[in-house]
Amino acid sequence: MESAVRTTQDLLTEKIRSRTAKVGIVGLGYVGLPLAMEFAKAGFSVTGIDVQPSKVDELNAGRSYIQYVPTETLRPYVQSGTFHATMDFSVIAELDTVNIVVPTPLRKTKDPDMSYIMAAAEEIARYAHPGLLVILESTTYPGTTEEVLLPILEKEGMKVGEDFFLCFSPERVDPGNPRYQTKNIPKVVGGITPACTEMGALFYSQALNQVVPVSSTAVAEMVKLLENTFRMINIGLVNEMAMMCDRMGINVWEVIDAAATKPFGFMPFYPGPGLGGHCIPIDPFYLSWKTKQAGIEARFIELAGYINGQMPHFVVEKVQAALNSHAKPVMGSRVHILGVAYKRNIDDVRESPALDIMHLLERRGAKMSYSDPYVPSVKLDGHRWAAEDFVSSVEQADCVVIVTDHKAFDYQVLVERAKLIVDTRNALKAYSSPKIIRL
Repeated sequence: MESAVRTTQDLLTEKIRSRTAKVGIVGLGYVGLPLAMEFAKAGFSVTGIDVQPSKVDELNAGRSYIQYVPTETLRPYVQSGTFHATMDFSVIAELDTVNIVVPTPLRKTKDPDMSYIMAAAEEIARYAHPGLLVILESTTYPGTTEEVLLPILEKEGMKVGEDFFLCFSPERVDPGNPRYQTKNIPKVVGGITPACTEMGALFYSQALNQVVPVSSTAVAEMVKLLENTFRMINIGLVNEMAMMCDRMGINVWEVIDAAATKPFGFMPFYPGPGLGGHCIPIDPFYLSWKTKQAGIEARFIELAGYINGQMPHFVVEKVQAALNSHAKPVMGSRVHILGVAYKRNIDDVRESPALDIMHLLERRGAKMSYSDPYVPSVKLDGHRWAAEDFVSSVEQADCVVIVTDHKAFDYQVLVERAKLIVDTRNALKAYSSPKIIRL
């Protein structure tokens, strides 16, 4: 038995070290596709698996739909056969490693929707074989890898740590960040057994700069939740501070800048129109849900979630007050939104507060429009909105709301031509004008 154990692990080790291991990535979105590219660059043969035909077709044609994976980066690997995409899960039978990078949304009741992970795990189990390394990267609650994935994979008769290897490694991405990308962001990985951790760490070390092994899958799962809960709670704090400063007539941005001069014991966070993206607004509630099962109430998470959720309403109130100061009601006024992506200089609108703000203002009777150089259209309230010309829309609007401070916007033109501006990002810090209303 000992010899067989060594043989299975040694064979996979040899394949990974020689970069002859065949790599699979299930889920070719904002995390999966960049990860696939890093392993292709490292010399591995990579197969991407996705259930959306449009994604598979685009990738196999050498065209990327991810902003920070340029088509020029993708195409050579497609042309050389180093990377290809498929909807056929049966290819797993020929693969040596499989990374699961599928969505993990929350239901309306704020409990985890595990359906995508379950579906991927069931497909992997159908084609699993000795020597397979499976790594879950989708953000989830502590215990998922061991409680959900392990039983599905072990029911085929294979033993974890001997016949196959199972790990969790939290995805860490910061879209639009020019400094930190998939390759140079430290990669945490924890396995079900020490052998699993060893294989996961070895695998990632072939393509990524730094790997951080931890003692278990639960620790690795909790790492991601701590990171995003930390951000969520601190953003909630500074958003509450913004609302308090607004009531007291204090410039919260000046307060933060001054506080940030303290060389110890303070880390600046900045208020905004609400939380967006797939991680920070969602991930902490996985922890909240899990702790409730253990009889613990996650009060900080719930409170921060409530405060952050109120920010779109606060912005709408600022717009209403600004229009009132110009003797205009919200109903019938033209309100133009600048930026609908959830953060600057990217095209991702997941959980974007801009959509909530547009929805709330439209319900109050405002005539809505938006400009965003990265987002040509958005779906809102059952119909699709198209981005409009920046200059003409700014000139025609009764109020312009800066929701996402893209660098591509000409703020000088905005200040010169807009009648009224509500700035939720302090994008107009350098400008002084009575027409500017700051968060």
